[in-house]
Amino acid sequence: MKITCERSKLVEKLSNVQRAVSPKSNLAALEGIYINAQNGQLELCGYNTELAIKTTLKADVISEGKIVLGARLFTDIVRRLPSQNVTLEVQDNLMVLIKSGSSEFSLAGIDADEFPEIPKIDKPDSIELPCITAKSMIKQTLFAVADTDTKPIHTGTLFDIKKHEIALVSVDGYRMAIRKEKIKEELDIKFVVPGKTLGEVLKLLPDDEDQELKILAGQRHILFDTKEYCIISRLLDGEFLDYKMSIPESFKTKVNVNTKEMLESVERVSLIITERFKSPVRCIISAGITRLSCLTSIGKAYDEFPVSINGEDVEIGFNNKYMTDALKNSDTDEVIIELNGSLSPIKILPKNGDSFLFLVLPVRLHE
Repeated sequence: MKITCERSKLVEKLSNVQRAVSPKSNLAALEGIYINAQNGQLELCGYNTELAIKTTLKADVISEGKIVLGARLFTDIVRRLPSQNVTLEVQDNLMVLIKSGSSEFSLAGIDADEFPEIPKIDKPDSIELPCITAKSMIKQTLFAVADTDTKPIHTGTLFDIKKHEIALVSVDGYRMAIRKEKIKEELDIKFVVPGKTLGEVLKLLPDDEDQELKILAGQRHILFDTKEYCIISRLLDGEFLDYKMSIPESFKTKVNVNTKEMLESVERVSLIITERFKSPVRCIISAGITRLSCLTSIGKAYDEFPVSINGEDVEIGFNNKYMTDALKNSDTDEVIIELNGSLSPIKILPKNGDSFLFLVLPVRLHE
């Protein structure tokens, strides 16, 4: 194999593919990046047996071939090369000659046949979403994915696709995030994608209204195709929470809130909350005013802001981080907050439409 390509483009692609490479593995090839030169392109792939990221870039392919190179060192070398172009040449003993300007490196490669085969998606269901819509949906639900494996299925996001609608649902035992969109495909399927996978998809999705993300869902694996990158991941097994049963159907208090105003107020009273000194935020909604207060060993804080309220006055406690996460991901100037007393979940909705729904469980307050 011998190729020449643009160094800056190679660095960009290597940096993204490297995120799917195992930092430590019993199989040396999994600590490397698979490189395949053919048909005027250089294919790159990283794989850790749970997640694979593949991409291609244009190259001047002088002779075709494939090799695996240690991901970290190879990426660091290419990043620091001096010239605009870089040449890779595989020699007979699997040594790879890397040249750029006056710089030259020789790296020991690994036989490409030792690289595990990437899973194929058998008989997949296919849907397409605008990349910018998919990015918004993932961002608005990823924050509520569980980060512990007490119930491993909840370390992922449920894709609930029914007829012409897709809903992404994340839960972690203390909160829930739901984001819905209409789709042109008519399907009836459910699957759970690991949160780590969606985090990588989010980083690789472009802010392009015209570009589509293609999703191919199989029995055990899923593929996200952004055109630039292909992300393949295993799906999570298990019984996901029946999320529809967890959503309160009625409310006694409905509050129209300026999102930015409430977010800034919660952040202000949270200044005296730390990892060491934790306390819920006390929220009293009455007479068109929301009053927030907090008391810890550091001190106490109070703030208030006007709201439009319908229904009963209410006093409720909440975790400051869970509330700020929900407000930051609302993406609307105003939200509706529905409450059903001090012990029922806090329901946060857009003022118009039903594209998202966030639930935050209350925290019991002490006098």
